[in-house]
Amino acid sequence: MRLIGHDLLAGYGAIGEGNSLQAAPDGRRILWLAHEGPPKNFTGVDVTDPRKPRVVVQTDLPHNRVRSNSLEVHGNLMAVAYQTVEPGMTPAGIELFDVSVPESPRPVSFFDCSGPHSRGVHQVWFVDGEYIHCAAGAADFTPRNQLDDQAYRIIDVRDPTRPVEVGRWWMPGTAEGDEAPPPERLKLDTGFRCHNTNAYPQRPDRCYVGYIDGGGYILDIADKARPKVISRFNPNPPFPGFTHTMMPLFSRELIIATHECVYDDGLDWPKLNWIIDARKEDNLVPLSVLPMPPVEEYGRKGGRYGAHNVHENPPRDTAFQSDTLIFATLFNGGLRVYDTSDPLRPNEVAAFVPPAPAHSRVPAAQINDVYVDENAIVYTVDRHSGGLYILELDI
Repeated sequence: MRLIGHDLLAGYGAIGEGNSLQAAPDGRRILWLAHEGPPKNFTGVDVTDPRKPRVVVQTDLPHNRVRSNSLEVHGNLMAVAYQTVEPGMTPAGIELFDVSVPESPRPVSFFDCSGPHSRGVHQVWFVDGEYIHCAAGAADFTPRNQLDDQAYRIIDVRDPTRPVEVGRWWMPGTAEGDEAPPPERLKLDTGFRCHNTNAYPQRPDRCYVGYIDGGGYILDIADKARPKVISRFNPNPPFPGFTHTMMPLFSRELIIATHECVYDDGLDWPKLNWIIDARKEDNLVPLSVLPMPPVEEYGRKGGRYGAHNVHENPPRDTAFQSDTLIFATLFNGGLRVYDTSDPLRPNEVAAFVPPAPAHSRVPAAQINDVYVDENAIVYTVDRHSGGLYILELDI
C-alpha cells in the first residue's frame, strides 16, 4: 500500500467507527466520518481525487457528553448514532440526514432511544435503504447490569420521516424479567451487550451480531419481529471478551470474527481476528487467527494493541468486495491486509503503520477503522488525532 493522501480534518482528527462513502448527486465522492468524541459530530470529506482530500462540512455535537461513534450512508440518506456518557441523558438515538447537498446536511428525523437505563446507540448498520440494524438502549429496556445496556434493535426507515422499531433481541439473562440466569462476568468485564449488527442482501434472513463479552451470534431475522438464535461463537472465556464484528464471507462459508482491544499497553492481550468455518451454521468451528505483529514489539509501544475492526464488505457500489482479502485495523499495529485463500494459513500481504500523530494522548498511532472503495483505494483513520489516511492498494 502507498500513502497518497492525508488530512487532519481541520484539527479534529479523532475518528470513530463510522466511515461511509457516498456517490453524491453532483458526481462527487464524499467520505463521511463519525468522530470518536466531542466536540465534533461528523465530517464530510470530498475524496473525488483521493490525492487531494478536502473537508466540505464539519458539524458540532450538542454538548460534550455525547458522541457519534457510528454512521452509515445509503444513497443520500445518512444515519448517525448518538451515545451519551451516562444513562438517562439526551440526545440518545439515531438521527437521519438528507446529504444530497453534502455541504448542507438536512435533518430528516430522530429516532429516540433515550431512557433511564439507556446511553442510546453505539453502532448503526444501514445498507439497504429500508432497515437500520443497531446496538441500542431503549426506554423500556432495563438491564440487570448497567454494562449490558444495548440490545440488537431493527428500525424500519422505509418512511425516513417516521422511523419505527420492528424487532429486538438481547442475550437471554441480561435483562430484568428474563427467565434465564444472568451470565457469569468475565475477569475484565466489558459487558454483555450488542456491538456490530451486520445484515447483508446475500442473506436477508440473517444478522451477524458481535455481542461483546457474550461472543458472536448468527440470528435468523426472517421474521424481524422475532429474531432467533441459530448459533453462537464464544471463546470468552478463556479469551478476554469484547467480540466486535462477525463478518460473513458468503462464497466461502466462512466468518471473520474480531475481538476489540479496549485497554492500553497490552492489558487485555490477546485480542485476535478469528477465521471461523460456517459451512454448518449451527456449529461454528474456529480454524485459525490472522497473524498479529509481535506483542513484544507493539504491546508496550503506546495506546491499544490488538484487533479492532475490518472492512466489512458493505453491499454498496462504492465499496470493495472480497471474500479473500481482509483489511484489519490493529490500533498501534496499524492497518494490515491478509490473504485468506488458505483459511488454515492466512498470510499478511500488506501493512501500513504511520508514525505517532502530533497531539495524540499516546506515543503511537491508533488506527481505528477502515473503508475500502471499489477502486481499491483504502481510507483508514486514527482514533486520537491523526485524521484520515488514504492509501492505494496494489492488487
